[in-house]
Amino acid sequence: MVGPFNRVEGDLEVQLDVEGGRVRSARVNSPLFRGFERILEGRAPLDALVIVPRICGICSVSQSHAAATALADLAGVTPPPNGTLAADLMLAAENAGDHLTHFHLFFMPDFARAAYAGRPWFGVVAERFKAAAGSAVREAVEARTGLFRLFGIMGGKWPHTLTLQPGGVARALDARDKVRLAAIIESFRRFLETKVYGAPLEAVAELSSLNALERWRDGGPAGHFRLFLEISADLGLDTLGRSWDRFLSYGNALQPRGIWQGAGIAPLDPGAIAEDHSFARMADRERRHHPFDGSTVPDGADEAGYTWCKAPRLGGLPFETGALARQLIGGHPLAAALVAAGGGTVFSRVVGRLLELARICIAMGQWVRALDVKGDWYVDAPLPDEGAAMGLTEAARGALGHWLRVEGGRIASYQIIAPTTWNFSPRDSDGVPGPLEKALEGTAVEPGERAPVAVQHVVRSFDPCMVCTVH
Repeated sequence: MVGPFNRVEGDLEVQLDVEGGRVRSARVNSPLFRGFERILEGRAPLDALVIVPRICGICSVSQSHAAATALADLAGVTPPPNGTLAADLMLAAENAGDHLTHFHLFFMPDFARAAYAGRPWFGVVAERFKAAAGSAVREAVEARTGLFRLFGIMGGKWPHTLTLQPGGVARALDARDKVRLAAIIESFRRFLETKVYGAPLEAVAELSSLNALERWRDGGPAGHFRLFLEISADLGLDTLGRSWDRFLSYGNALQPRGIWQGAGIAPLDPGAIAEDHSFARMADRERRHHPFDGSTVPDGADEAGYTWCKAPRLGGLPFETGALARQLIGGHPLAAALVAAGGGTVFSRVVGRLLELARICIAMGQWVRALDVKGDWYVDAPLPDEGAAMGLTEAARGALGHWLRVEGGRIASYQIIAPTTWNFSPRDSDGVPGPLEKALEGTAVEPGERAPVAVQHVVRSFDPCMVCTVH
């Protein structure tokens, strides 16, 4: 049993069956039930805007965005362009901050462990990324703090802003605000170009092949990105943590909605999504539930279930979601090359995240310039007393969906499938493991290891957010 994992948002345990120094099978346990879906039942629909951001303290804007999108769908309204741009900016800033936090605070500190003391890169990693003490860790926290001043201007606060609404955003910006936002984004860009990449963001966004990555590793700018490429080559991270090689994305302002499962990009049908309760500690195991027909009835006496996480499936199959999925389905050539060469691995997931971080920052600068301070920011969005709606968005960790039904002016049902619910799902009724469980199969466990470093790398490559998983 590995866990609880440190530097993970929420609680996580992983049970491993090990044979011959390799993981034969894994079971991933989200041990803390929270029940936000039940909290929402019986409340006024707009209460969701107050409650769902509090599911998580690091991706609350993503939850707000999904709720506001679902309520807009229920009201049948489309926010004005400014409202959409402002929401996209806040969501992008949060995702960028999460990517930065994942790399510097969650992922890279594992390479500063004593187990790697003999590696040629260890000294540099320990100086930069030792947990809570490395120079790069401190710099990243400062850069993230600077970026998140954007929320003070646009959202009043972070986390748990109420600015995102079904009809747009509740605060209009003026010309002075645009200048301040542009300066914040430019400062964040300078940090990325100076410390993380050592090169213009456009040079990262234009990487298109494995050969280009190898050239960057062997003679590119001396930033954290190059250091990660060197570590990956030394440890073979491009062969570690391969899962099902099925990917899904709900799409955002930068990427389209779709799926990928080995035969190119295909449309995503939300109607084909269902949750399996067979190995979750939930009642209603006799069938798989579409979220509009879903339930969250905990069964603490259950003996078959081993987690509070349900098992989402698309067309009956497990899918991986996240930055790599977005870049792949968006058609980026580097993501396509990574998946073609080795599938979804520790290496490709982290490269996908760093690629997206550069692209997000470029787009944010463009979106600020596109804001029209003389235009509308909000339209009225009266809600009907009856109806059903969904809100699909992309959090940093992947596809996030909210499904609600309203009866008599009150929430009759509210179902949430978070990115880590997809990635850390348990087995389903067919005995098929979820993406992380599959990715852990074959991972090395060295003699005497109680918290195997390779297992830690695989888990963290998905950037888990366990409180969102069990919402």
